[in-house]
Amino acid sequence: MQKLTRIIILSIALLMISGCSYFGVYKRDLPQGNLVTQGMVEQLRPGMSRRQVVDLMGSPLLEAPFDASQWDYVYRLDEAYGDVEQRRVTLTFSGGRVVDIEREGDFSKAPPLGDERGIGPDSEATSADQPTPLDNVTPDRP
Repeated sequence: MQKLTRIIILSIALLMISGCSYFGVYKRDLPQGNLVTQGMVEQLRPGMSRRQVVDLMGSPLLEAPFDASQWDYVYRLDEAYGDVEQRRVTLTFSGGRVVDIEREGDFSKAPPLGDERGIGPDSEATSADQPTPLDNVTPDRP
C-alpha cells in the first residue's frame, strides 16, 4: 500500500511539472499603436489641416483630453527576445492647422511587419501554381 501511494504521488508530481519548461515560454513580437514611417513624417508640413493629417497618418492614437490642439501618433514594438522600439510624432495645432511637429525615435529604418509567410497557417492552396481569387477580377475601366 505504501509503495502504491509513493508511485501515485510521484506520478502526480511528474505530471504537474511536465507543463513547465526549462527553456522558457514562447514569445512573439508585439506591435502596438499607429504605424509611423519615415515617408509619412516627411510629408507632414506646418500649415496642414487636421483633415489632411488624418488622410496622411490616420486617426491619432492619443488626443490631449482637455486641449484638442495636440495629437500623438505612437508606434511601439516590443521584440520578443530583444529591445523595445518606440516612435512618436506629436503634432500641435493652432486654428485647425499644424504649427509644430516633434519627432521621437529612430525613423531611419522601416519597422518589421511580420514574417515572410504572413498571418495564418501555411496552405498549399495559395502556391504560385494555383490561381488566387483576385486573378479573375477585371479592373474598372474609366
